[in-house]
Amino acid sequence: LLSMLAIRAMSKAIYSPDNVGHYGLGFDYYTHFTSPIRRYPDMMVHRLLDRYAARGSRSVAADVLDDQCKHVSAQEQLAASAERASIKYKEVEYMGERLGKVYDGHISGVTEWGIYVEIDETHCEGMVSLRDMDDDFYEFDEKNYCVIGRRRGHRYQLGDPIRVQVARADLIKKQLDYVVIDDKHPAGWHRVDRAPITQQNSGVAAKAGKDDQRRAQYEGGHASRRQKRGKRNDSSRRGAASKGRGNGKRRR
Repeated sequence: LLSMLAIRAMSKAIYSPDNVGHYGLGFDYYTHFTSPIRRYPDMMVHRLLDRYAARGSRSVAADVLDDQCKHVSAQEQLAASAERASIKYKEVEYMGERLGKVYDGHISGVTEWGIYVEIDETHCEGMVSLRDMDDDFYEFDEKNYCVIGRRRGHRYQLGDPIRVQVARADLIKKQLDYVVIDDKHPAGWHRVDRAPITQQNSGVAAKAGKDDQRRAQYEGGHASRRQKRGKRNDSSRRGAASKGRGNGKRRR
């Protein structure tokens, strides 16, 4: 849970020619380097090391490296976005064939419009809308990462185990919707559909539309951080294209 929160608190990693060391390893000097070469920044580093170590050439102009770093950072974010979208599409497609099934999971995210649940068995994340939680009026407590029922005080908190039913799967939006299964809400209490339920009331529809926009923005960034668990932290080295990530050790 702490690892997940720490990753979400970090901004997106970027490549930079600036030397910021390596926060995780405690190094004052570090360059982004892998072998065999897998990414273009690795090629940049190899060329620079050859230029400096083997040939004793002068440093490359900082503005040239900075432009290259900005370009590869943007391209990496595009590639990561495409990867996330393709994975989410297959998750929605997979769970869409299991509408109505009940799974155990844990709360992986909490917002003012819903709680996010990651299924333990499949690791497919979906949302339980607060509008569908009809046993109470739930309010978002941002400080404590939870939603709390106004009348009964029931709490759903980040990391809590929870049982849910697959209620909706929307391949166009690449979104999964779950509903909570408990003593008051047995399996089958909620309708299931492959597309979102259309709200008829204009006021409800307007709020639903706003929530949908915030949900789309949240899920894009949230997924990017969730899928980075376990990846190493890279930092940067003066004169070599490198990647920075970490508490206070990266450009923002």
